[in-house]
Amino acid sequence: MSAPSDVIAAIATAQGRAGIGIVRISGKDLKPIASQLLEKIPAPRVATRTSFRSRDGEPIDDGIALYFPAPASYTGEDVLELQGHGGPVVLQMLLRRCVELGARLAEPGEFTRRAFLNDKIDLAQAEGVADLIEAATEAAARCALRSLRGEFSAVIEGLAKQLVELRMLVEATLDFPEEEIDASDREHADKRIGELRGDLARALERGRQGSVLRSGLQVVLAGQPNVGKSSLLNRLAGEELAIVTEIPGTTRDAVRQTIQIEGVPMNIIDTAGLRDTADKVEAIGIARTWDAIGKADVLLLIVDARTGIGAADRAIVARLPGKLNSVTVFNKIDLTGEAPRSEEGAGGPRVHVSARTGEGIDALRRALLALAGWQSSGEDVFMARARHLAALERVAGALEQAQQAMAHSELFAEELRIAQRELNTITGEFTADDLLGEIFSRFCIGK
Repeated sequence: MSAPSDVIAAIATAQGRAGIGIVRISGKDLKPIASQLLEKIPAPRVATRTSFRSRDGEPIDDGIALYFPAPASYTGEDVLELQGHGGPVVLQMLLRRCVELGARLAEPGEFTRRAFLNDKIDLAQAEGVADLIEAATEAAARCALRSLRGEFSAVIEGLAKQLVELRMLVEATLDFPEEEIDASDREHADKRIGELRGDLARALERGRQGSVLRSGLQVVLAGQPNVGKSSLLNRLAGEELAIVTEIPGTTRDAVRQTIQIEGVPMNIIDTAGLRDTADKVEAIGIARTWDAIGKADVLLLIVDARTGIGAADRAIVARLPGKLNSVTVFNKIDLTGEAPRSEEGAGGPRVHVSARTGEGIDALRRALLALAGWQSSGEDVFMARARHLAALERVAGALEQAQQAMAHSELFAEELRIAQRELNTITGEFTADDLLGEIFSRFCIGK
């Protein structure tokens, strides 16, 4: 695959008014555009104050121009960055002038796609760019930066190198079938594939940890009316987001808030109390509650510590999806006089808290982290997407099949080829065009 040769341009800063706005241009040769747009072509990589000129030579804006000749640029092509005042009108005028001079409007993610096609970055690093922009927590941003700087790619390349060395042991026997693999060679190959599977398992674990940082955990608060769901949301969020009253049915629709616990984003959803009701509006809220439960990663089933788990609570549990992780939260211990505690029950963790005073909330946070599978400080994980994890799992399956087929050289070699092809999809050495389109279409314009 090769990068297109046409010139692209886009506003690279967010919409709205700001002190500074940037228009970015990339293409094979930008000197003709620069000579007509600017007072002079800037020296490479030197910030140059200049006027941005319209067709009749009148200034559109005064600002800073930066010129990065190919191949020493973000995209690997000539890149011109025009830094002017951040008003929407003046930026649109400047962008329109670039189009008049022969550029076309860039598609989402097209600058980064060109960087990938010109071998400036691999596909995993390109995705790290988007993840860094979208990071919801400091831990996620640090994790994404490690992927952007190539740490994830280096792990994948290390696994691929081990695969190549392992394939060398078996490919030779296919080329020279008269040569038998002796017992020591077979034992060596078995040891090597065992080590590779171990390294792959560690990479998968690090990737799963990073996936938690990237997408967060969907946590739904559910239970009967007046058990303190809204109070618990407010306590976890640290602010008064939901209305709290003693009137049953106060919460009619979902209230959503993203919080972070040790850098892990948690998308908390407070829902309508689950009960039989003749109120049509409340009934709609209850239906939406069940819909949210069906999409959740974790359910916090809130019960009143004064009454414990009753028939209505057991009816709720009976309707829960079978694979849904849940925590039973006994709220209002400030009214029972009991101490905060957590324990493991038959249906999952049980945590005794007071949303009003905050007692036991730290134990609840730890339970949520445990259900998220979070076992790290985040300093040794890398940002992994669902497609990365799926590819690594397919590699693990192929290596397992390969180890079982070691006695049959052709089958052994084929499974190793499959494993290497799956690894190559992560960094983009083997990637279909439609996948590239899907990945880069999710980027913002101008990146």
